[in-house]
Amino acid sequence: VIKMPEYGDFDWEAAAEKDRDTYLKEPEQSLFVISGMGDLFQQFISFMGFVEGLCAIFEEPETVEELFDFMLENTLYITKNVLYYYKPDGYYLLDDTASKLQPFVSPQVFEKLLVPRYKKILDPVVNAGVPIFYHNCGRCEDLLSSMVELGVKVWDPAQPVNDLKAIKNRYGNQLVINGGYEYDLPLRWTDVDEEEVRQTVRDTFELLAPGGGYVFSGGVKSLDLNDPDVQRVNGWIRDEAQKLSETFYS
Repeated sequence: VIKMPEYGDFDWEAAAEKDRDTYLKEPEQSLFVISGMGDLFQQFISFMGFVEGLCAIFEEPETVEELFDFMLENTLYITKNVLYYYKPDGYYLLDDTASKLQPFVSPQVFEKLLVPRYKKILDPVVNAGVPIFYHNCGRCEDLLSSMVELGVKVWDPAQPVNDLKAIKNRYGNQLVINGGYEYDLPLRWTDVDEEEVRQTVRDTFELLAPGGGYVFSGGVKSLDLNDPDVQRVNGWIRDEAQKLSETFYS
């Protein structure tokens, strides 16, 4: 049984003031980007798990849509108050709907189940003039066109399993690519050449940065971020990216 949270005693104005003071240390150099809890697909999968959730989408689509609309009420309430009280510089929609190889649902199901509900969430954001940041991992390029039409301005992490060159050519500055880089561990790890690593960063800039609309982000493709060798290589990557960020458009 899923119950709607109760917000009757929640002081949005005080929360917004406290959060801005806590997280926005340098207002002149930072953007205040906040989520409206629009991750309907991930919430749904969290409730049911991938196997049961995806089977339900196929076997009981009308019931699933009822559940999505129930969750949508909560998201719209949060989004409305976030826009009014927090006055954010950006709105963050995080909803991973793709695996490494392909989306979890077909583009047709995505268009029917999620896009109309995303539109209800994002229309108030667009009308408020707030840029929309969209997070979707994996190979989600088949789903991007609808999201750009809904007003998405920035997409991350833009993993290289997508055809980033084609996406860059198609959307230009209409869609900012934030990410676009991964360094795969070589077979002879930890035997890596610093210059070769730095060249991969340069190659990424050459591919995605011309004309603007690109924010570099990424590093060694490893979950062991405390490993000294991972940190060493990530240091080369960050250093090269910093240099290029300061000189590429000059």
